[in-house]
Amino acid sequence: MTCNSSETNKLLEQAAQGDPQVLEELLVRHRERLRRMIAARLDPRLKKRIDPSDVIQEAYLEASTRLPSYLRSPTMPFFLWLRFLTGQKVVTLHRRHLGVRMRGVDQEASFRPGAFPEASSAALAAHFVDHGARPSEAAIRAETRERLRIALDGMAPIDREVLALRHFEQLSRAEIATVLGVSEAAAGKRYLRALEKLKQIMNPAGDGSES
Repeated sequence: MTCNSSETNKLLEQAAQGDPQVLEELLVRHRERLRRMIAARLDPRLKKRIDPSDVIQEAYLEASTRLPSYLRSPTMPFFLWLRFLTGQKVVTLHRRHLGVRMRGVDQEASFRPGAFPEASSAALAAHFVDHGARPSEAAIRAETRERLRIALDGMAPIDREVLALRHFEQLSRAEIATVLGVSEAAAGKRYLRALEKLKQIMNPAGDGSES
């Protein structure tokens, strides 16, 4: 299988033999990672109307149907395949509820920036800000979140995307490389450049003052 762990490959082989419990185990272990992806990319206007668990359940139903095809010719690691199916569901929801026109997403083109809805700058900013701060610091935290949101909005989409993949979705460098269609070395360099750009925007004077 394509870049799967030996344990995942073993479970996939068992699932291919028609064991529904093994397939359920495979799907459940990735649920939280998929929830993070949905949280970053679902339009804020839909968050009160759509439960991420329902999105994941729809993706899992499709994964169950399409698993034999995936196993015959896996073109990506299993988790990224699930992420792709879940991302398609998010695209469909945006079209259905918001009338958002997006470029058609197929399996070969799914990793181009823009194939999925962009990660929300507000969601990323909230993720970066320390949620463990004391209640008395709520105003400072809110101000920092807004500064980060504005900074992220001002970045190039690809830079914002690589930060979302690493910090919000918590993808590995290898997974980010696959998503972006670049080498691992290039993915690492792109991430470091994006992080440096964010630091420069937050502290343009570069004088070491608190951002």
